[in-house]
Amino acid sequence: PQVAVQRSPFIANNNRGQTTVFFIPPGREVRLAGFGDEIDRLQREQLTAYGLAESRPLKVLQQRPMTVILADEVELALEHAVARYIWVEKDAGEVPG
Repeated sequence: PQVAVQRSPFIANNNRGQTTVFFIPPGREVRLAGFGDEIDRLQREQLTAYGLAESRPLKVLQQRPMTVILADEVELALEHAVARYIWVEKDAGEVPG
């Protein structure tokens, strides 16, 4: 059976050359740029507690059925409604060791 693909109403890029983790293909490393205002304070605190902090490297492990990322050796499964508002820089650059 065919699955209809629905276009996302969400912005793929911003004017700073950033995109959201939702649009990053699996296997790609990126650097966290920040959280969109759509993510409430409690969710931000929870994500930060799991190692998501600005300028930290992330690796996208999968996008379906949920977005799964690796952050500081912790795998996190994110609902797409959250992944659409986690802004990242596509070029992770040199990861500080």
